[in-house]
Amino acid sequence: MADPVRHILVTGGAGQVGLELMRARWPDDVRLHAPERDDLDLTDADSIARLFARTPFAAVINPAAYTAVDKAEDDVAAAFAVNAVGPALLAEATQRAGVPLIHVSTDYVFDGASPDAYDENDPVGPLGVYGASKLAGELAVRSGNPRSVVLRTAWVFSAHRANFLKTMLRVGAQNPTLRVVADQKGCPTSAADIAEALAAVALRLMDDAAAPTGVYHFVNAGEATWHEFATRIFAEQTGFAAPTVEAITTADYPTRAHRPANSRLSTARITRDFGVQPRPWEEAMRDVLKELEGETVR
Repeated sequence: MADPVRHILVTGGAGQVGLELMRARWPDDVRLHAPERDDLDLTDADSIARLFARTPFAAVINPAAYTAVDKAEDDVAAAFAVNAVGPALLAEATQRAGVPLIHVSTDYVFDGASPDAYDENDPVGPLGVYGASKLAGELAVRSGNPRSVVLRTAWVFSAHRANFLKTMLRVGAQNPTLRVVADQKGCPTSAADIAEALAAVALRLMDDAAAPTGVYHFVNAGEATWHEFATRIFAEQTGFAAPTVEAITTADYPTRAHRPANSRLSTARITRDFGVQPRPWEEAMRDVLKELEGETVR
């Protein structure tokens, strides 16, 4: 007798997107599994095989990633282990099980030189180890399991874990003036909205064997520089004196890894194929700020 429950494996359940996947709206017959690291080592084929042997997964969503962009420049093996080897092993396991794999990737696969928002067919050209490792993961997923979707996103924020929005609130409460880069442009994106997009894709792939596959972009609608993002965060705050946000250049704030100057992603394809319509990032940001009101920053 078939299991009436459809089981979905969520990797990286303690991260921003993983946490939001666990909080997202799902059909009553869907059960999510987000094992701890002790129960699932994504870089170990045997660990993945043991998990699949215990549970008949109907799909796998993989937001787990090594995301320390600067540290990756000197920690190449670890970055590639999580971002490339892990996805390759998941692709092999899901292909063997005959189930779809939805894998989260990044704007860092692009070099940022284009004047336009990137679409899924634009040439890739990562500037550093993090982007290169994520691109390798994309290739492993697409070649290892034809029933897969790679979902690229960017500039993720939420009420959880470390991210730009929470950092601005923390340092803005401690300093009268902040200096924020104004020559990198992208699409601030809510982890909760990414989770909803991933859920829509996963459910479609589970329900429809002929569902579209391939590479898709999802970010919130609109765009901003980091400086504009920070300014808007503080404009929404009440009850304390907002800091002055000074615009600086990337050269004024050197980092170990190079960042793409243009991280804007076109979302036309996911809207066309899956009906996912991103909302404005400002609206999503206000929801996160409301969630953080009165909470201890986590």
